Amino acid sequence: MRFAEAWRVAVDALRANRLRSLLTMLGMVIGVGAVVILVALGTGTRDAVQAQVEGLGSNLLIVVPGQVNLNAAPTVSKLDRTDLDAVVKIVGDRDRVTVSLTSGENVRAGNNAMFTSVLGVLESTPHVFLRDLRSGTYLSRTDVDTGRRVAVLGDKVAKRLYGARDPVGQQLTIAGVRFRVIGVFAPLGQSLGVDRDNEVHIPLTTAQRLIGTNRIDAFAVKAPDSDGIDALGRDIVAELHRRHPDDEFSAVTQGQILGALGEILGVLTAVLAAIAGISLLVGGVGVSNIMLVSVRERTREIGLRKAVGARPRDIGLQFLLEAVLLTSVGGVLGIVIGVGVSLAVGALSPVPATVTWWSAALAFGVSAGVGIAFGVVPAQRAGKLDPVVALRTD
Repeated sequence: MRFAEAWRVAVDALRANRLRSLLTMLGMVIGVGAVVILVALGTGTRDAVQAQVEGLGSNLLIVVPGQVNLNAAPTVSKLDRTDLDAVVKIVGDRDRVTVSLTSGENVRAGNNAMFTSVLGVLESTPHVFLRDLRSGTYLSRTDVDTGRRVAVLGDKVAKRLYGARDPVGQQLTIAGVRFRVIGVFAPLGQSLGVDRDNEVHIPLTTAQRLIGTNRIDAFAVKAPDSDGIDALGRDIVAELHRRHPDDEFSAVTQGQILGALGEILGVLTAVLAAIAGISLLVGGVGVSNIMLVSVRERTREIGLRKAVGARPRDIGLQFLLEAVLLTSVGGVLGIVIGVGVSLAVGALSPVPATVTWWSAALAFGVSAGVGIAFGVVPAQRAGKLDPVVALRTD
């Protein structure tokens, strides 16, 4: 039997039992669609996180007390402004160094109030991190040195407290203390799970006086280039350890953050794809079961074909083609549905989704492979039937 004829016979056999064929393909459609959708969600999340990290700036070095460990509690900082002077001396340029002192506080303007993150920072923050202003100006060196009560608002804070009005020049209170708004950030959105639009920047000295502390939570340094960033981190950590012999410090680069997050999200994507792959396995079992039923129903047909000269491999090829055709068509439909749902999720929801060609190709290849794997046994069974016994079967 020629391949083209075997293909035609397989198509006719499936068309003769349309409902059963559609129900059998449904398992493959769901499995392939699930693989495409879940991989798209995992890849989209990874790309979004990478964009957020890269959007913070370039050649960033974050120095924090203690060890950077997601499972460990934050270390109480003993850093202060004298440590800032030491770090600036190592870096050689104050504009490349900034600090953070973070506290959650109630802010109020007129009858509007909200709870937000208040960050004590230096005037160099926009040079270290990529932050654009929508209006007004940022903090100055004089603001930091004299501890002036001025604030720069995130976009969400400004809209919540002032609505459509321009906040620049207006008054607000932070923890009951009056401040003057001098600037508003342009919208930035989420960054590593932190809403950058829901924060207020004030001078470090003012924040320390407001909270009642001399500490600094962390340093951020913009290295001159990526080649020397690791050495710079080691120098800063060594100096801080010399100043605080009993404490540990860590320097983390953007590359290390991306590597750790990428590894976690990669494993998550693989797990999601594996879970979705289980439905492909279930669909394959359904295909095998239906093909075994088909062999039993068409026993007399098989016997007749063998009686007129069909070889066992011809019979086996016909049934194998039917199984592969079922899973392949189901795979194509699953890809179309999966891509459509992924694009809809990415467009209509905040969940990022990125469709990759390799996930669709892999899903289709697996679906075709499932057809071959689970179609072999029914095909072999059909090919081994004795023609005399087959013809006598009712």
